[in-house]
Amino acid sequence: MTKRKDRYVFPAIFEYTDSGIGVTFPDLPGCVSVGENDADAYRMAKEALSLHLYGMEEDGDEIPKPTPVHKVEKEDPNEAVVFIDVWMPPFRDEMEKKPSKNRNRSSMAEQNGGN
Repeated sequence: MTKRKDRYVFPAIFEYTDSGIGVTFPDLPGCVSVGENDADAYRMAKEALSLHLYGMEEDGDEIPKPTPVHKVEKEDPNEAVVFIDVWMPPFRDEMEKKPSKNRNRSSMAEQNGGN
């Protein structure tokens, strides 16, 4: 299992459009988010990054090293590179308090006499 770090910082690409801000993480395919403005996009990006990294940790996936800012490639002048910083301990605690679907099903089955 990969050693879990308490803090991660990854570059994100904020793409500004007429309908809002799309957020992607070049180092983490599939980790995406959106926001209505900069503050909303930043908050949603932190949430998406935390959830994505938590899932990778739980699956035992290797978490890549972040690309240095000077090597992050923007494809459009309407894009900006923003570093997103997440502190994982409180996020992990919150996720571990949430019941999993399997635990919910088991509890429901027990309450219904095992059916």
